Amino acid sequence: MGAPTETLIVGCGNLLRGDDAAGPVLVRILAERGVPDHVRLVDGGTAGMDIAFAMRGARRVVIVDAARSGAEPGTVFRVPGEEVAADHALPAAGNLHAFRWDHALAFGRWLLKDEYPSDVEVWLVEGASFQLGDELSESVRAAVEALADRLLDETAARAGA
Repeated sequence: MGAPTETLIVGCGNLLRGDDAAGPVLVRILAERGVPDHVRLVDGGTAGMDIAFAMRGARRVVIVDAARSGAEPGTVFRVPGEEVAADHALPAAGNLHAFRWDHALAFGRWLLKDEYPSDVEVWLVEGASFQLGDELSESVRAAVEALADRLLDETAARAGA
């Protein structure tokens, strides 16, 4: 279960697959820089089910992951969580290996009911390479650094509001 917090930032992806590491790398950058007390960081890795439970107690949830849309590598997209959750049904029963963060949003809405966060957003960073053993590409690293700056600015502004 998640601890009560204003903002939960979850980085999703696989550290061993090149640009798929964008989310976990972002969480590590934020941890190194330091976040306000009202922010909790979670390396969601590839465990979608855990994300649904981590959301309990958070008012705002920010999920960061890599994307493969065909856009220019390093392009960053912001998607309201309700749009993603509405577009994704849960995977077939018993297939938890296919349970991703997008499923976690739909499952979390069902599981948490009135405790579901009131503000959920998803940030996707377009990747260039997702091969096993690849490093994070320069364009994705730059985008993740810029997104970390933006999220720190936003969380600091929320603390002062």
